[in-house]
Amino acid sequence: METVSQVAQTFSQLHDQVRGFFFGPHHIPELLSTALLADGHILLEGVPGVAKTTLVKYFSALIGCEIRRIQFTPDLMPSDITGTMIPTPDFSSKNFLPGPVFTQVLLADEINRAPAKTQAALLEALEERVVTVEGSSFQLSKPFFVLATQNPEESAGTFPLPEATIDRFLLRIKLGYPDQNQELHMITRHHVNPPMPKPLLDAAAIINAQQLVEQVKVTEPLMRYVLSLIRWTRQQPQIEIGASPRAGLALIRAVKAYAALQGRDFGIPDDVKFLAHAVLGHRIRLSYESEMANISVNQLISRALDKMELLA
Repeated sequence: METVSQVAQTFSQLHDQVRGFFFGPHHIPELLSTALLADGHILLEGVPGVAKTTLVKYFSALIGCEIRRIQFTPDLMPSDITGTMIPTPDFSSKNFLPGPVFTQVLLADEINRAPAKTQAALLEALEERVVTVEGSSFQLSKPFFVLATQNPEESAGTFPLPEATIDRFLLRIKLGYPDQNQELHMITRHHVNPPMPKPLLDAAAIINAQQLVEQVKVTEPLMRYVLSLIRWTRQQPQIEIGASPRAGLALIRAVKAYAALQGRDFGIPDDVKFLAHAVLGHRIRLSYESEMANISVNQLISRALDKMELLA
């Protein structure tokens, strides 16, 4: 892929194929590709059985990348993720035995079923693409794409994700139950396991596409639009913790990737509106009073988008 239009064409074909296996909301494949091209990670949230793992499995097959899965459990140790140092037979030195995090696509399944200490083992990998074990650092592969699934916090046996961990995920995607027609298509297709699709991409093509996304233009007015939205979240009494500066950068990165998927080499305000909930929703903490009043983060983000549009 040498141009943004070629990126858009290739990923459009990929999204069509994903929709042949996943029968949820139509825009979900685009959000997955947005995070991949922005070199970010995704947090998939939903009750068990709504095809979170199936979505990851078929998407990773189509992008032609190696995938490993970590099943998070309460007894999972940090070394079960990162790897460990093994002494040589004569105990004169140690060799590094890599953990499952050393892959191109990592499915961190039910990440909130492990305690905070184990969840934190992913922090350095999510942000720096590096793993440090006993003072030695090891570089992860490129691309490195984490798709973490989690059950709603009220589910039994879950631990809340620390804010530092949540903030490392570019997008959070909430998956609900499919509608009746979607569920019928799902039953029709998956009552017999369909064959895995052939890859449309490979690691080199993804890295090339990520480099093209870096060149997508974001004008100063669009940056100010994003900044106004971010700062608005810090000034509302209903919000205890607003969006951080990292959230603003994440939204800009996502806008550039989504613009490329639309075949454009420039971002527009509509890109911000499409992505704002997925980028900002998990980075905002409501006040106790707002939670008691059943005010949702999505309601406040929608209100902010409406307000910013009036100011534009």
